[in-house]
Amino acid sequence: MHEKCGVVGISLRDRDAARPLYYSLYALQHRGQESTGIVTHDGFQQHSHVEMGLVSEAFEEGDLEPLNGSNGIGHVRYPTSGGVNNCCAQPFSVSFKSGSLGLAHNGNLVNTKAVRDELAGLGHAFTSEGDTEVIAHDLARNLLEADLVRAVKRTMNRIHGSYSLTVMHDETVMGVRDPKGNRPLCIGELEDGYVLASESAAVDTLDGGIVRDVRPGELVVLDPNGTGFESYQLVDAETTAHCFFEHIYFARPDSIIDGELVYEVRRELGRSLWEESGIETDVVMPVPDSGRSFASGYAEAANEAQRVSESASGVEFAEGLMKNRYVGRTFIMPTQDERERAVRLKLNPIRSTVEGRTVTIIDDSIVRGTTSTQLVELLHEAGAEEVHVRIGAPPIVAPCYMGIDMASREELIAADRSVAEIRDEIKADSLSYLSIEAIAGALGRTETDLCLGCVTGEYPYDIEGERTDREVTRPTGQPSGADD
Repeated sequence: MHEKCGVVGISLRDRDAARPLYYSLYALQHRGQESTGIVTHDGFQQHSHVEMGLVSEAFEEGDLEPLNGSNGIGHVRYPTSGGVNNCCAQPFSVSFKSGSLGLAHNGNLVNTKAVRDELAGLGHAFTSEGDTEVIAHDLARNLLEADLVRAVKRTMNRIHGSYSLTVMHDETVMGVRDPKGNRPLCIGELEDGYVLASESAAVDTLDGGIVRDVRPGELVVLDPNGTGFESYQLVDAETTAHCFFEHIYFARPDSIIDGELVYEVRRELGRSLWEESGIETDVVMPVPDSGRSFASGYAEAANEAQRVSESASGVEFAEGLMKNRYVGRTFIMPTQDERERAVRLKLNPIRSTVEGRTVTIIDDSIVRGTTSTQLVELLHEAGAEEVHVRIGAPPIVAPCYMGIDMASREELIAADRSVAEIRDEIKADSLSYLSIEAIAGALGRTETDLCLGCVTGEYPYDIEGERTDREVTRPTGQPSGADD
């Protein structure tokens, strides 16, 4: 069950956490549109509200009032290969002998079946196919035998794959990031407490300040009174596997992830795109909204190059596609028919920008090719003389097993086609992608510290039937205050 989601956890000193959690989930809405939920604890009992739909749909007036307590966690989820249903809506809650547990998960395990089968053999009953419930059951079992820190470490030793978690054990909120740091998670400080969130934009929404990212393999435990947090480095890995696609597409441009402002990374990638495959054109335009930062950097680099060559004309950076903001992301719509229908609903060309001109459109990625094909057709229909396509990512040739529903190889347009064949398929006058080297350079990381599985077909985790690009690093670190 691939889950590309947003998580948040909050501990405050003297007010309920429900409303700040609600605002945080609004800030993370781009990370999930299918379901949302909040779980709080008032020191005596756990309170939960989990529903299908957007945050604005799932919470009606009065729904926050029963969510008492100054500590809580929240979650937004989008529909992926598991389909549209409520069995995997989160946070997932469970009560057991040692208290109550709530868990919100962003990512995807690669050994879910093995852990579920083991737990089922020990008498655990499961209500869903999701890996979040598996994590919750494993952690609950370990909490019966060990203190909080050792229980979390045992679970981290057992589960493998991608996960950033916000967890609440009774009134204690904590954050956990997998040893390779595949999914983002940060710590923020508020005027009266602390917050854990998938992206810093959620902290900004609460008028807080960023403390730092949660480190790969780290457990962060917030004080239930909102006065601070403790850190435990539970697992060490030789290399990381940060998801480059967070910077390419999924994260908000105003978020800081692993020390990098997403907007500036995308502008730098746009500049690199010009340096690698720039072409003379009348107008450069983004595919809104995710292509905008790339297009800005691309156009800036193009004009700088023309000034150096003393070309007087320059290139125009303009909006040539108008977006209907009431249509969700076509990328995360679960069926092909919906994606094809949504493109025309979502984007309409501005004829005066493109008519009689050569146009370069900049997008973040091509997954199935549906959107690109229809956009090129729309622009030609609007009178563009030429349509050149530039993509701020390498060709996506393989599925993602780490939490982004990128379709199967059969659906990926680049899985079995060359760039020239894709250009012909989408009917563009030219097509170029960004190189993997440019991605690593813009992020200031080596390729071995990034998860590049979707563009190389080699993964940082052992996945049945797939190649791995490195030895899987088993947990080896020793935490302060933990002995197993």
